[in-house]
Amino acid sequence: MPILAGDDPAALAAAAQCLAAGGLVGLPTETVYGLAARADDDAAVAGIFTAKGRPADHPLIVHVADLVQAAAFTDALPPAAQRLAAAFWPGPVTVIVPRRPGVAAAAAGGQSSIGLRCPSHPVAQALLRQAAALGVPGVAAPSANRFGRVSPTSAAHVAGEFGPGLLVLDGGDCPVGIESAIVDCSRGHPVLLRPGLLTRAALRAALGEPLHDADAGAPRAPGTLAAHYAPRARLRLWPPADLAAALDKPATWPPGLAVYSRRPVAAPGRCLWRPWPDDPAAAAHDLFAALRQLDDDGATEIWVEQPPDTPAWEGVLDRLRRAASA
Repeated sequence: MPILAGDDPAALAAAAQCLAAGGLVGLPTETVYGLAARADDDAAVAGIFTAKGRPADHPLIVHVADLVQAAAFTDALPPAAQRLAAAFWPGPVTVIVPRRPGVAAAAAGGQSSIGLRCPSHPVAQALLRQAAALGVPGVAAPSANRFGRVSPTSAAHVAGEFGPGLLVLDGGDCPVGIESAIVDCSRGHPVLLRPGLLTRAALRAALGEPLHDADAGAPRAPGTLAAHYAPRARLRLWPPADLAAALDKPATWPPGLAVYSRRPVAAPGRCLWRPWPDDPAAAAHDLFAALRQLDDDGATEIWVEQPPDTPAWEGVLDRLRRAASA
């Protein structure tokens, strides 16, 4: 099926009917594109795991249009989750909350908790509401890529992953570009399981209480494996001074080298070079598209200049560290 315009009423109707029937849809959100299935149908959700090659015990995030839809998946949002939703929904934060028994077990990876998010992208909102009119309370929607690989930020990326058999709604390039922050609110104190573009300071301000780091008792959550978000090429993450020293020795560069850095490469004809944006939000928007493009351009090894280890860059640095571990 071709890529369909996300603002076309007929395309939205077809996508909503596909979800209601237990099918899969490529869905734009403000963070990345998702591979969506109705979250209340374990057989439909199984199709996501099969298509992605994702382990069935690795939970998915359920996307809802609003707090009313969220009530289908949890008996009550804990106070911390309520505060985050009030501050940031619709937007790029996922809350882990107790799961309503008997609902969305497959989407939760079999856990008693579940991740909920309300996306702000207008196409996602329109589809969620049209699907709700057909009896779909929300959709499970991990990133629409093969498991462990670079997340998609355009409809073309999704089509390239899964081919013409998948209905994909085109909502343009994702404005955020990296996945949502995930905050566990299921255990009495909020815990940051995955950073995103929203900073810890912003999350703490909304919570009005400390935000803890992940511990051994944390529930499993998407995108938290040591190796994830990886391009096909080997990715090496370099401290700026070390990268500068390596770039000063072109004779030692491996074949098929690509460089993603703020410092220009002195011999650009001998490698691919793409500049890093200086702003963390711009860098987040650019990151996955840049890695995909360097893969497509034939890179076999990608040297990336490590961004600053500061709160504003935490989400981007998290993705790069996991990509370098693959």
